Amino acid sequence: MAMGELRKIVLESCAILTKGMLRRPKPEDSEADLLRAQEEFLNSGAQSAVHVIRRPDKRRGEENAGHEESGTKTCHKDVVTMPDGDFSDEIPPLTPAGPKKSRFKASSVHFEHEGSEEHMDRNDMHVTAVLSRIIERDSSSVPVSLPAFTTAAFPKVFHRSEVEDGGQGPTPGGRRSIFAQNLAAQRARGGGMPSPQSIHSYPRPEEQGSNISSVVTMETEQPLPGHEGRTVPESSRLVSGEGLGQRGNTTEALKIHQENQARLEGMSQREILEERQRLLAQLDPRLVDFVRSSNTKGSPAPLNRPLDVQGTLQVDQSTAGSTVTEIDFRESEPAPLQMEMQEDEVEPRPPITEKDLPVKPQKEWLHMDKLEPEKLEWLRDLPPPRKRGTERAMQARFDFTGLLIPPTEDLPTHLGLHHHGEEPELAGYSLQELFHLSRSQVIQQRNLALTTLARIVTKARLGDFTSCLKGSVVSALLDAGLLFLLRFSLDDSVEGVMAAAVHALHALLVSPGDEDTLDSTFSWFLGMESFPLIPAAQEEDDEDDEGLDEVMKETPKEKEERKADHDVAREDVIKGLLRMNLLPRLRYILEVVHPLPHVVLDVLEVLIRIARHSSSSATQVLDCPRLMQTVMLEFLPCSWTPPTSPTSESLHGLPVAMAMKLLRVLATSGRQACARLLHSLGARERLSCLLALQPKDLPLEPGEALRISTEALRLWAVAAGYGQACDLYRDLYPLIVKALQCVPRVWAPADPLRPLELHRLLGLLTLLTNVTHTAGCHQELQSACDNSKECPPPPPVEWSHVTGLQPSILGWLKGCVRVLEEPAQRESVLILLPPQLLYLGAFYSQLSSQSCFRPVECLQELEALTMEVLLPLLSNQATHSGIDCLRSFSVLCNPQSCLDPESIPSLPQWGCSGGRSLAGSSSPLPFLMALCHLLHTVTSIHRGIARKFSPLLLSDPLLAYLRACCQARPTLSHASTWLLRHEHHFLYQLLKLAHSLVPIDSEVAKHASLFHEVSMAMVSWLLPGSEHLAHDLLATMVFNLDFIPEGHTGGPEAADLSELQLQDCSPPAHHLGPLLRDACVQLPSLRGCYLSHLAHLEPLVLRSQNAHLGRTPCVTSRLLPEASGPMLPSDWPFLPLVSLYERTGGAGGGDDVESLPPGSVESVTHCLQWLLVLESWREGALRAVPPAAKLVRLSCLFLCSSDLFLDRLVQRLGWGLLRALTRPAQLGALDLEGPLPGVASFHDLYEALLAQFEAVSFGDPLFGCVLLLPLQRRFSATMKLAVFGEHVGLLRSLGVSLRQLPVPLERYTSPPEDSLPLLRLYFRSLVTGSLRQAWCPVLYAVALVHLNAFIFSQEPSLQELDAARRSLLRKTYYLKDEVLKTHLLLFKQPRQESELGFEMYDHLPLIRARRLEAVVGVEGGSGGEKD
Repeated sequence: MAMGELRKIVLESCAILTKGMLRRPKPEDSEADLLRAQEEFLNSGAQSAVHVIRRPDKRRGEENAGHEESGTKTCHKDVVTMPDGDFSDEIPPLTPAGPKKSRFKASSVHFEHEGSEEHMDRNDMHVTAVLSRIIERDSSSVPVSLPAFTTAAFPKVFHRSEVEDGGQGPTPGGRRSIFAQNLAAQRARGGGMPSPQSIHSYPRPEEQGSNISSVVTMETEQPLPGHEGRTVPESSRLVSGEGLGQRGNTTEALKIHQENQARLEGMSQREILEERQRLLAQLDPRLVDFVRSSNTKGSPAPLNRPLDVQGTLQVDQSTAGSTVTEIDFRESEPAPLQMEMQEDEVEPRPPITEKDLPVKPQKEWLHMDKLEPEKLEWLRDLPPPRKRGTERAMQARFDFTGLLIPPTEDLPTHLGLHHHGEEPELAGYSLQELFHLSRSQVIQQRNLALTTLARIVTKARLGDFTSCLKGSVVSALLDAGLLFLLRFSLDDSVEGVMAAAVHALHALLVSPGDEDTLDSTFSWFLGMESFPLIPAAQEEDDEDDEGLDEVMKETPKEKEERKADHDVAREDVIKGLLRMNLLPRLRYILEVVHPLPHVVLDVLEVLIRIARHSSSSATQVLDCPRLMQTVMLEFLPCSWTPPTSPTSESLHGLPVAMAMKLLRVLATSGRQACARLLHSLGARERLSCLLALQPKDLPLEPGEALRISTEALRLWAVAAGYGQACDLYRDLYPLIVKALQCVPRVWAPADPLRPLELHRLLGLLTLLTNVTHTAGCHQELQSACDNSKECPPPPPVEWSHVTGLQPSILGWLKGCVRVLEEPAQRESVLILLPPQLLYLGAFYSQLSSQSCFRPVECLQELEALTMEVLLPLLSNQATHSGIDCLRSFSVLCNPQSCLDPESIPSLPQWGCSGGRSLAGSSSPLPFLMALCHLLHTVTSIHRGIARKFSPLLLSDPLLAYLRACCQARPTLSHASTWLLRHEHHFLYQLLKLAHSLVPIDSEVAKHASLFHEVSMAMVSWLLPGSEHLAHDLLATMVFNLDFIPEGHTGGPEAADLSELQLQDCSPPAHHLGPLLRDACVQLPSLRGCYLSHLAHLEPLVLRSQNAHLGRTPCVTSRLLPEASGPMLPSDWPFLPLVSLYERTGGAGGGDDVESLPPGSVESVTHCLQWLLVLESWREGALRAVPPAAKLVRLSCLFLCSSDLFLDRLVQRLGWGLLRALTRPAQLGALDLEGPLPGVASFHDLYEALLAQFEAVSFGDPLFGCVLLLPLQRRFSATMKLAVFGEHVGLLRSLGVSLRQLPVPLERYTSPPEDSLPLLRLYFRSLVTGSLRQAWCPVLYAVALVHLNAFIFSQEPSLQELDAARRSLLRKTYYLKDEVLKTHLLLFKQPRQESELGFEMYDHLPLIRARRLEAVVGVEGGSGGEKD
């Protein structure tokens, strides 16, 4: 026994040490000692402490799986084994695999009732059970050769040095080893056996040429007509005759080949192509690919091959499935590339020779004297990349900087971009190869792959690949599992790989352009507010909850928790990362790893992006253990050692501006988050420390000192926006005053720190604006607290604390206005003017509500402000230039300007592109918005000077901009919502200024209708968070008669005159003039009606009002609600009618007017009056509502009650709206086939209308006209079939006359009906008397028109239609109702003005008589009398 085995046995047996009896074996024991110790242990009878159990591997089918454990107590094992595992070198896939199952589990089950024979049949694993039918191949034609005879006992052993190759190269079928080559040469020389090429009498597929046309059938190679120059083989390459027997096999195959060749010669090229397409469609694609691949192996294609180049390329270029979605190149000129590619393919490379080797083989080298060309191919230079001429997808390849490498570019190898991949001649790495490289065991390769992926993602997010790649690079990466790859890489123990993963995650999540633009718009009006970056909600199927009670259904939170990580990440990247515990890992990197400065900045920016996602994400950042404490301690210390060099190797222990920005973004998520930062985390002490000194006095680099001072002021401004940290204002008041006094009046244009200093001043002005708003609320909150009302506590700053700032800022503003004309100072001044104007607007808006307000002095100050500041600004060239270019910067007028080049649904961004963007540095919006805000504030206090501002509203460019806004159809996305919100603020300020000027200025009043149209459009545009603006516009402008000049300048009379040009279809009481006049008188009631229906928005209106009016102590969050769509629907004018329909239970309501909720009739009447006003004078206000949607909502009038539509006033208003809905333009746009908002199916709604009409209509003409609208000829026949089929009884009460029909009769009669079932229903209803001219004249005329056109049609048709024509004509001739028979036979043409609705012939025309004679066989004149 070996020493090692003996030691192993003794170690296993003596694993337990009993008390004082046995000793443990020692390393120095000899073999005799070990044997003695083993014998002592066995004699003692003690049990071992360790039982070695060998678990059976179920995957390998080992038996005794269930009895192994029980038998281990009696079976002594002397060998410890481990289950065989799969220790592959490959990294497992990123997606988690499912539980492994045994392949033999099903076969090991044995039932008790199952017999042995059945068990054997079911579990038989013999080869005959698999190959149930074996057909032996016919080998009669294969020659049999005996081996060569030799005198030796065994065949002679040959060596490579003794046997020559004989010049034989590799076989056409593939590579052959040297042994096989020498053996073949020996046999050929000895004559013992035939060569392998002569064994089979038919050619192998891989030995065939590749010049077989894929256009010709797969059996022969007959050339197409016009391509006779191609070589035609003498025999078929696919039909060999094998299996036909020894005799006649070759003859039969040749016969088949000749028949195919003769058939092809008799076919044209078009017929051959059609037959090829038919065969390709019928055959299995895998069989086609196999034949093509077998045809293309072997010798290269000839140069003159003209056919199916693209088809061959598609096969050659097909690549295996990869984990990363392939990106397609867009090649604009594929034709020349096809020719070049053909030339590349037909030039095979010569085999390598000894001259091509970099090192010459020596004779003394063992087994190296024989040259093997196929094994030395890798030593040669790479072939040049093939120029591909195809539109098929090709993998995109990138270099290490993230740039896209064209597939035809030949790059040198020293760049390191060539590798051993599927296409080694192509430079660069595909996404799949980068993923594979990122899982390498080599640290440098992992680092390189992650860095390259980060650069690719950065360029893709900027839109660099939009023009050259098809599809989204980032979406492809996310689908392939990039998020999981980065998360796994963050857990790497190597700091370099960890840093690369952080950089890639930063490139994926953070958009630097977005953050820079948000920082620049922070000082705009409500610029600190932003929308959350939450992906659009996707509708989920609730199949699991169907049929359950509301209590049993899962909540959205429970459904979210039940989802897998990859499902969450696919819908929302940020949520997916939070589910993967990203925050604790980032905390570990900052706290323990102490990475380099750029990694720290990347981590902080990633945290900022997570905080911008939603308030819940910001809360998770705050709640992460030790994360914010680490940020405050390491990157926002109260004291620090000044850095010795500008480029410090570590940011730990130094103040970092990005960390202060993180606090600011977290503070915008809510009031409570801001309070936690200020008090629990020590942000207030950091503000005091950093703002107590001027930036130049901070022991930091000048640029970093300015940046962190600016971020500190912005954080303080956010806190002041909640009414917090205002006690700090009293402590730092002297420093604030000193900062205002030290503001330079002239800026050096070449100063590199000028942008940073300007941003710091903007932050200071925003802070002072919010502090002023907070101080203005002190008196109101104090009085509320004294009266024991529930309200926030009054802030520590009072109005007297801020009054001293106004003179300094006003003087600063006047100085800026004076230097505005200087070109060198204009840019800086235009940046500083908006926050200055906003501060003055806040000051005067709060001043009027203070107890110390002195009206006379205030009016004098406003007049002086107007003369010295406002009027010079209005007349300045900068203002005129801004108004002129406003339309080109507008998001409303240019919705394409904010398209995201790389939009990802699961990872939204704002897509700020700069340039002509509304948020760009050259945008005129911030200055014009702040100016209009101050003008509105001044005119609301001093109405006497409002006329001086009328030139602004009368500016032609501004009026053109407003007209363009009325025609705009804005599209909502994350890239446009926050810009649209700022533009809405500007339009609101303009409208409020117009509201002050229209009653007092006749010139401005001329454009009142334009302002009203803009206000109507804005109500439908306003986004969540702007509820106060919508409420104010509805209360002050929308229902204001001053902005509807048609109501008091002859509008109703003009409506009456316009009706005189049309046919009088209704009694005089239905004229529009009186209805419009009454609606104008009732405008205040209309306003109250709509505001009452919007009362459910009151909490949102109050929240929005607090933010817009500067009631900072009442503001709960600076993070706006999710912008899922406009605040109000586009069809809000129908709101009272739709609301009543929903309250009464929907379709088929049978309640009368008395049983309706109180005030329902008045609400419906006011709704119809307002709709009539809009349809008559503001048709553009309802442009967003399609005519079909209007018809659907008007149908609610008949479904919500049994007799509401019979009310006299409702009838008159309904006729007016129906007349507006049936204008030619509206009728042409009426589409009932497409999807309609708010209705699942128009057919279902129409069925409900039909049932309601049968039940309660009493033949009402208005209701009947609504039913007749969908029965026009151009609409689907489904609704006509419903009327003449299931609801044929309503034809007796559908008594709408031809004069009452608001639609031309031609829309029902032209073109002729082609639905045979409907025509038969027409005929049946006429014959049975269900449809009569006295009961339903409109549909009676329609049925006659279509039936007459059908039975006398001479157009060729199918046999079924012709038989139906003959049958109907024969039945018509034999009708007993002579009147109906005469109408059907003598009908001439429809005519809506006549009493019958159509004209008739005096006698049967000759062509009809011949037709009647041919069908019936009688003279047609007998029925020719006119009724």
